[in-house]
This record gives sequence, structure tokens and C-alpha cells, in this order.
Amino acid sequence: MATDCAAWLNANPVEAEDLSDSFASGEEDNGGSVINNKNINNEINGNWVSSSSNSIHEARLKAKAKRRLRKNSSRDSGRGDSLSDNGDAVRGTTVAPTSPKSKLLDRKSRLGKGRGLPKKGGAGGKGVWGRSGEVYEPEQVDEKDPNYDEAQENCVYETVVPPLDERDFEKTVTPIVQEYFEHADTNEVAELLAELNLGPMKSEVPSLAVSLALEAKASQRELTSRLLADLCGSILSCGDMESSFDKLLQELPDLVLDTPGAPQLVGQFIARAVSDQILSKSYIEGYKGRVDCEYARAALDRAAVLLKMNLGGLRIDNQWGSGGGQRPVTQLIKEMNLLLKEYILSGDSKEAERCLKDLEVPHFHHEFVYEAIVMVLESKGEKTFKMVLQLLKSLSSSSVITVDQMKRGYERVYMDIAEINIDVPRAYFILEQTVDKSFSMGIIDVKLRDLCPCRGRKRFVSEGDGGVIKIESY
Repeated sequence: MATDCAAWLNANPVEAEDLSDSFASGEEDNGGSVINNKNINNEINGNWVSSSSNSIHEARLKAKAKRRLRKNSSRDSGRGDSLSDNGDAVRGTTVAPTSPKSKLLDRKSRLGKGRGLPKKGGAGGKGVWGRSGEVYEPEQVDEKDPNYDEAQENCVYETVVPPLDERDFEKTVTPIVQEYFEHADTNEVAELLAELNLGPMKSEVPSLAVSLALEAKASQRELTSRLLADLCGSILSCGDMESSFDKLLQELPDLVLDTPGAPQLVGQFIARAVSDQILSKSYIEGYKGRVDCEYARAALDRAAVLLKMNLGGLRIDNQWGSGGGQRPVTQLIKEMNLLLKEYILSGDSKEAERCLKDLEVPHFHHEFVYEAIVMVLESKGEKTFKMVLQLLKSLSSSSVITVDQMKRGYERVYMDIAEINIDVPRAYFILEQTVDKSFSMGIIDVKLRDLCPCRGRKRFVSEGDGGVIKIESY
């Protein structure tokens, strides 16, 4: 066969450009795949060519077309030549690009299978808790595990709360007591204290609560006495109460600096504690002859006097009084009337303002305005008229009585003036003067002044007017 190939090549020499892989020829660009027509025509015209040489020639042509196809596909990204069944190159056939990088980033199935569902039903992957609704059973301990320890079988795990020290005690308990002054729920305070590991700091709770109540209002002192009575037995013991009040008596010289009336107030707390049976009756007697501090002696004397008065019928459980919202309306009205009468006698507006604040009824200040104006209407002199208006001006300027409460008090007088006039014949005239003066002092506005009712009366004038009836106000 080698001899035949050499003979054919000598008879039909092949030019170099026919075997070149270059694309510089314009025939290939225009015609796609161009073969040496000279050799083909020789074969068609009947020139003798052996079968072996023909097969070699066809193999070369196919290899040449394949090389051209690979280059076209890489350069034109799929737009190039393709081979037909007999090895001829065909132009215009689109071939999908083949890139190893695109295959690595392709997450689709190579076989085109799959239903698009999550992998492992959503239970696979990093950071996944597992299939929804799946319940994990307790893990069984493997005895063959090299880290297995028999002591782990009998371990009991509990939450341990460290005991409070002196620095953290005040920061933790003070907010609890201050919130109690707002909601007045002793059960909540007991639950919060039970969650804390107070340890030896239990006896500090009553002294901290009482020291906070000394600077608070009377209603909050009443709440403190109730709190101590409810905590004794469940959270605190009687011994804790006694040691706590002992500490209060020792700290009285320091408490007086902030609260001058601390000895009397502490004495009232001691008397209330004895009355509530959280302190023994012999507690006060145990200090007789052993007290050197004058403040502690004053507190114990105050407690002893209150307990003696209790035997005479005084109820110590009401010594602090009840909060403003808990008092009956009739009692509040009586206290406001007493407040006004004391102010008329003393003329101390600051004391009247303090007493009004101590009532703790800012929503009921309209009653105070009503009672003050009625007192002016019922009075007969100018002293009450001037002093009451001066007090209302002071309370309005300091915002103790708000604009809304002031307006409501005047409107109530306007509504009841007809009934008041039955007992006070000159009530309309005095009311007009009071309203005009209040407007000039800036207590009320012009709208409230214009709402003031006036009483008209029929009066016959002189005969020179022809007997005309005129309606005038007085």
C-alpha cells in the first residue's frame, strides 16, 4: 500500500495550500468547504486512482474539516460549520457552546430529571434545623463512646442564682419597691423577691422600703406598711423585721438630714408594725434605758404614744390615710373645705398648695375651684373675695390646677347659680364681679367670661320714659 500511495502522489502532486489549516483563503470564506476540484475532476473523468489512495485522501479531507470546525466553534461561539454524514462541512448550523466552567456552575440535572423540590425535603444543608414537624427524641448515650462517663447518668442540672451582695442589692430591690408604689400589688413584689437569692440580705428589705417611703407621699407610706405585713411569713421572718427596724433606729441621724420628720415617721412605722403583729409587743420595751440617740428615743416615744392611743380607740391602720383615688368623695369635699377655711385664717398660700397636693386628686381639683367660688358668694366681706382670687391665681400660675380643671370648676358654678341664688340673693351680682376680676387677673379666658350668666329683672322707670319696661342686669 505504501508503494501505491507514493505512486499516486508522484502522479498527482498536492499543493501546500490544499493541506493548510489557514483561513486566509477567500474561497473558504465564500464557499464554506472547498476541495481541490482538479483532483475530483480527475476522478470523475475516469482517471485511475486506487482505492487505498482514495481513502487516504478522504481521511485528510475529514481531518481538515474537523480542525476548521473546532476553530470556528471556539471563535464564533456556536456559529460555524458542522459535518454532514459523509464528512462534508456545512455552514450555518448552530452548535451549543461547550465550556467546562459553565458545567461546574450549572446546578441542573445533566439528565434533565428532577421535580424542582428542595433537597431532602428541606432537611438537608448546613444550618438547617430539619424537616417541619419533625420531633427529635432524646439522644441515647453510647456506652462504647471513649468519652462516656457513668457519672453523667445520675447528673441533675439546676439553675443556680448567685446570692446578692451589698452593691447589687440596692440596685436590684429599689426598682421593685418603686414600681410597687405605682401598681400596689404585693403578690408581684413577693414573686420577684422569691426569684432572687437574697441570702443574708433579707433583713435589708424592710429598711430599704421604709427609707424610700420616708421621702414619698402618705399614700405610699400606707402601701409600704401593707407590703411589710404581707411579706412577713412568706418571704421575711419576724427576726428579719426586728433586725431591720434596729438598723433604721441606728441610721436615724443620717435620715434626718434628708427627711427632718424621720423620727416621727419611723415611730409611726414601728407602731403600725406592732399593730400588724409583725413586731412583738415587747419590742419597744426592750429599748427602755438603752437608747442614747435623741432621734431614736423620739421615734420610740412616738410609737409608744400611738399604741396607747390605740387602746383608747384610735385605729393605727388608718394613720397614714388612704390614697386620693381610694377616698370617698364626701371626705375629699370636707378636707377641701377645711383647707380653704385654714387658708382664710392663716393666709399662707404655700401651705394651702402643699395640702392640696397631698390630697393626690389632680382629677378632682375642679371641686376645689367650685368650693372656693361658692365660699366667695356666701361671704359678706372683701377679705374672702380678694384672698380666694389670689389663691386661685397662685395655683393657676404654678400649674397645680390645670386650665381644664379651672374651667370645669367655673362652669359648675354657672350651672348651679340658680340654686345658690335661693340662699344668697346677691349671688348673680357677686358672681359677675368675681368673673370679671378673674379675667383681669388672667385666671380665666374671655370665652369663659362671656359664658357667665346674668339675671335680668323688670323695672319700671320714671314717667318721663313713658312707662317703658327696661331689662337690665345688676
